[in-house]
Amino acid sequence: MEEEDPSASNVITNSNSSSHRNLSPAMNTPVVSLESRINRLINANQSQSPSRSIYSDRFIPSRSGSNFALFDLSPSPSKDGKEDGAGSYATLLRAAMFGPETPEKRDITGFSSSRNIFRFKTETHRSLNSFSPFGVDDSPGVCHSPVKAPRKVQRSPYKVLDAPALQDDFYLNLVDWSAQNVLAVGLGNCVYLWNACSSKVTKLCDLGAEDSVCSVGWALRGTHLAVGTSTGKVQIWDASRCKRTRTMEGHRLRVGALAWGSSVLSSGSRDKSILQRDIRCQEDHVSKLTGHKSEVCGLKWSYDNRELASGGNDNRLFVWNQHSTQPVLKYSEHTAAVKAIAWSPHVHGLLASGGGTADRCIRFWNTTTNTHLSSIDTCSQVCNLAWSKNVNELVSTHGYSQNQIIVWKYPTMSKIATLTGHTYRVLYLAVSPDGQTIVTGAGDETLRFWNVFPSPKSQNTDSEIGSSFFGRTTIR
Repeated sequence: MEEEDPSASNVITNSNSSSHRNLSPAMNTPVVSLESRINRLINANQSQSPSRSIYSDRFIPSRSGSNFALFDLSPSPSKDGKEDGAGSYATLLRAAMFGPETPEKRDITGFSSSRNIFRFKTETHRSLNSFSPFGVDDSPGVCHSPVKAPRKVQRSPYKVLDAPALQDDFYLNLVDWSAQNVLAVGLGNCVYLWNACSSKVTKLCDLGAEDSVCSVGWALRGTHLAVGTSTGKVQIWDASRCKRTRTMEGHRLRVGALAWGSSVLSSGSRDKSILQRDIRCQEDHVSKLTGHKSEVCGLKWSYDNRELASGGNDNRLFVWNQHSTQPVLKYSEHTAAVKAIAWSPHVHGLLASGGGTADRCIRFWNTTTNTHLSSIDTCSQVCNLAWSKNVNELVSTHGYSQNQIIVWKYPTMSKIATLTGHTYRVLYLAVSPDGQTIVTGAGDETLRFWNVFPSPKSQNTDSEIGSSFFGRTTIR
């Protein structure tokens, strides 16, 4: 015997009881079961009238008004023509979290559409970067910051000048580059000028057979060039007119180092002294600085013209102020001659110095706090140092035993580039006025031009010094 349906039995019983009580027609409506009510609600939701608005306790924006083009998405309509907002959101979320190569749920065997997307059927092996919320792949709707590629430095010089009779002497300073883009080079007993814009070579002076050039230095502004000689004299030349304007004495031996301040010209000599000269005064020098026990071979004024750094063959690095005749700071950590000296244009009081063959170290000092900051062994004689004025980097040139040029990132002192080409010690270094190009000189009697530093952020054009000149020529 078949089992009766309890719900049907209840409906019949209730209907009969109502008819026996003589109730009104409105009261004779059959009682609907719970299951019937649920089915009716489900059908009503699936076929609701488009004109009927449904309100709930959550605000869900209409995706029909969303700007999908902003995220490189196109709304995917459902089969009945309605928007599939949940599907679009799931696609965006899946691509952002797991990458655009993640297969759809329907493409994964055994993956039920009703299961959560964060539940996995099988383990997926992905790189560690994929665990980032947006990974490394380009995901729709996600803006990525571009990864900064390491700066590339050309490993070969873009121009080479022959420089006959360029001396192979560690203690001399025979190359300097002016703010007017003119390079001065001391060759034997003559000084030559090379215009970087026109490549024109001009012979500025000839000291004669009894004298020779030991140092050259351009004034910070204008066209005046100082020339230190082997007889202990300092000559001032007006390069625009190729005319000597003054000769100053005071040193007993050769003048191998020159440094211009705002109104003072400093000269360092083999006689161990430094003379401060004011070319506005009639006197040959206004003060004499003593302290070094051997030849002065390095001199540099700070960018604010308040401090003068000097290095000598006595392995000492001294710092002087504008009015002192004795050093205010003394550093003796170097174990060889200190020729390479450079003040940072980015940090006040930051001074870099390099030692010779027995030392081989670049050291950094804070002259404001009188502290030794750091040191790095370059494994080679340090001949010159120069900071970039555009970025926080510096370049060093070297002698024994590798004759290389190194571009460093400060303060990490990581090597950006190592440049080779000179066959002798790279004794001379100067930086172009735009801060992008350096010129190096060596005892192999060549001057080599390198593009090593980037342009300032405000400069969008290439340097007028650089790639427009190629090949190899002679400076005289």
